[in-house]
Amino acid sequence: MTTPANLRLSIAGMMCAGCVKAVETALSSVSGVEQAMVNLAERTALVKGCPNESELVQAVRKAGFDAAIMRGRQADTEKEAFERAQYKQLWQRTGVAGLAGGFLFIADMLLGILPSMHGSGHWFWLGVSLVTLAIMVYSGGHFFKGAWQQLKHRSSNMDTLIALGTGTAWLYSTLVVLFPAQFPSLAHHAYFESALVIIAFINFGHALEMRARGQTTQAIKSLMNLQPPMALTIRNGVEIELPLEEVGLQETLRVRAGERIPLDGSVLEGETYVDESMLTGEPLPVHKQTGDTVTGGTMNSSGTFLMKVSHIGADTVLAQIIERVREAQSSKPAIAQLADKIASVFVPLVVSIALLTFVLWYWLGSDPKLGYALVASMTVIVIACPCALGLATPIAIIAGVGKAAQHGILIRNGDALQQAASLDTIVLDKTGTLTQGKPQVQSILPASSYDANTVLQLAASLEQGSDHPLAQALRSSAHQAGLNDLTITDFHNSSGYGVHAKYQQQTYYLGNVRLMEAQHLSLTEWQSALQNLEQQAQTPVFLATQQQIIALFGLADPPKLDAKTSIAALQDQGLNVIMLSGDRQAVANQVAQQLGIKTVYADMLPETKLQTIEKLQQQRHKVAMVGDGINDAPALARANVGLAIGAGTDVAIAAADVTLIGGSLQGIARAITISKATVRTIHQNLFGAFIYNIIAIPVAAGVLYPFTGVLLNPMIAGAVMALSSVTVVANANRLTRLKLA
Repeated sequence: MTTPANLRLSIAGMMCAGCVKAVETALSSVSGVEQAMVNLAERTALVKGCPNESELVQAVRKAGFDAAIMRGRQADTEKEAFERAQYKQLWQRTGVAGLAGGFLFIADMLLGILPSMHGSGHWFWLGVSLVTLAIMVYSGGHFFKGAWQQLKHRSSNMDTLIALGTGTAWLYSTLVVLFPAQFPSLAHHAYFESALVIIAFINFGHALEMRARGQTTQAIKSLMNLQPPMALTIRNGVEIELPLEEVGLQETLRVRAGERIPLDGSVLEGETYVDESMLTGEPLPVHKQTGDTVTGGTMNSSGTFLMKVSHIGADTVLAQIIERVREAQSSKPAIAQLADKIASVFVPLVVSIALLTFVLWYWLGSDPKLGYALVASMTVIVIACPCALGLATPIAIIAGVGKAAQHGILIRNGDALQQAASLDTIVLDKTGTLTQGKPQVQSILPASSYDANTVLQLAASLEQGSDHPLAQALRSSAHQAGLNDLTITDFHNSSGYGVHAKYQQQTYYLGNVRLMEAQHLSLTEWQSALQNLEQQAQTPVFLATQQQIIALFGLADPPKLDAKTSIAALQDQGLNVIMLSGDRQAVANQVAQQLGIKTVYADMLPETKLQTIEKLQQQRHKVAMVGDGINDAPALARANVGLAIGAGTDVAIAAADVTLIGGSLQGIARAITISKATVRTIHQNLFGAFIYNIIAIPVAAGVLYPFTGVLLNPMIAGAVMALSSVTVVANANRLTRLKLA
């Protein structure tokens, strides 16, 4: 039997939530598919099971889209290049249609300098018709293709509305040019500029949405870059550098200081400190010695060691994290676009009304019956053109994203902006998110015959040659106190214990409890101080001579200055605030108590963080995850809204929906406020666009004609249609004046 696997496909041609459903249905119909998840933002599909690859591609193509199987880093690079080209092409299409449509609008409707449709002007307008058709094919051909695919599947979407509106405007205008005698005098107007401007507007909106959406593949790319492409392998006693793909199980690798560990395994020889923050989020390197496990992608901070490989390829921890990020991104619930829901009912309704209008005018109308029937039915479709409906959501999102950017909040996609309005739970990582991300000296407890500055200067001088975070904390504290380095000799580093060196022929020891015990120094007098530091979640570091302990330092990662007020602001909005941490329970509890957080989960790994988010979602909570580390990436991707701290890792930022520049937590409450205002604006825009159509369509159909003798002029219909778009944009721009705390 074939082992079930995950396949990734790049999907081209998807525009809306309806497209997602069509692709998922097509993929699920293929034999061997267990689950198909389509990611609209990334334009990819993740398929679980044992299907035939060519059958998957064919199924997607039959549904009206294009597809290709993605493999490895090269596929992600090619996809990114394709999306850049598509983005550039959208702007080109917008420019061509916008320039041509703008010229016709200004020259004809505003300045009136173009010739009439009679006499020699007839050929001019016939030329305009052909040029307009060519531009529509270039700039709007994808809309007509999408509408045709929807029609073949007996469905409709925004493409259908756009194709109907612009196609009708062009067809009506061309008929007026070719057969002017068949139309009433009031209908002698061409709407070529309307067709072009509509296409330009919609392409413009799609381009801005693509830019706001960003490149979600950066999260995966950043994770992949953690794994070095080559590994120093020892075979038959000879060291050779091999591509990672050629390294097998149980092979011996040499890892030097400053290098990333290539694969998962265990230490065979040597000892070192490994930065595992990609897994735990904690800044302190972990001591490793013979027999200890090491993880591919983590950083070897100091010391060279030999390791034996235990996991390769898709079985490594890093590969599993990458896969979970992909699954979490793809499994996000698709936000059904309200405009598409309306369109699915609105399109057949408009067509039916237009046909009914034609029949009634041709049957009951005045002479020339055919002319009036064409005018009324075409006016129905022209005035129902979805410009306002299509702009209602993207314009509001663009305004909301711009407002957020002014306050240091970068929003990657419109879905996140909409979802943030319904959040009820905020989950925050501890290290680097709630705290400053690096230890600082919190306590200095000198022995009775010493003062704080003397012992701090000694400790910082002993750490001159160390890049350990605790060493850097001591040196930073001494520098802030204006203390200069002393002349140190005979420096020695004892991995897992601390350091010792000589100053003025006296040997000093700086390190943990184990170093003091190894030197047979009594800790009896310091037990009470040690307990106090433990209660305050501070890490103890001792300074001693060969005879006695002369100082105890307490180091901790302090909360950010605005953390407490930011959390209080979230709680005031009725949000449930939860803290997750890879640190010890005692440390996590201490930080939570300082910040007023009641619910705390400690000792968390990437997998358990992800499971916590999923459990909350299963309880019907709308969850935002706030983090800064690689270990937060799966949870950030799985949450309803992921918020990354700007000072965090590239992976966290790429996996998140929202980035808070500078790391201030005040941005969380502000992002939610902006989200609620944006969603409210979207609803207002959609309601306005819909009401406009409810009122305008009957008038366009001629419902007032029997009572007033007034039949809506198609030119007025075009102006009203444009006015509805202006109203939508003006309403969205009110977001720029939104007041934030």
